[in-house]
Amino acid sequence: MPGVESRDFDSPDETRTPDKTQVDVVRMAGTTAARMTFEPGWRWSECVKPVAGTESCQARHVGVVHAGRLAIKHDDGTEVEIGPGEAYVIEPGHDAWVVGDERFVG
Repeated sequence: MPGVESRDFDSPDETRTPDKTQVDVVRMAGTTAARMTFEPGWRWSECVKPVAGTESCQARHVGVVHAGRLAIKHDDGTEVEIGPGEAYVIEPGHDAWVVGDERFVG
């Protein structure tokens, strides 16, 4: 196994496209990485919840914001807004929505 591996999100292993959503998934070295793109008006509880079938998002997300702003509200009531250049860890049990008129890419 190589010591360094990289993949291009423009050639993903999988693309998921619920309403106002594009998630490009790449797999490498036993790890999964995703580029999430959400259009203005996107909200997890409206666009993804019908597909996921859970009350809140149960995935853990780690990444960097490349464009746009995203508000996240955790089930414990904690609310945070993230934007370009910020790194984030979002634990399972949250809703999220795009803030403003710019698409979110993270």
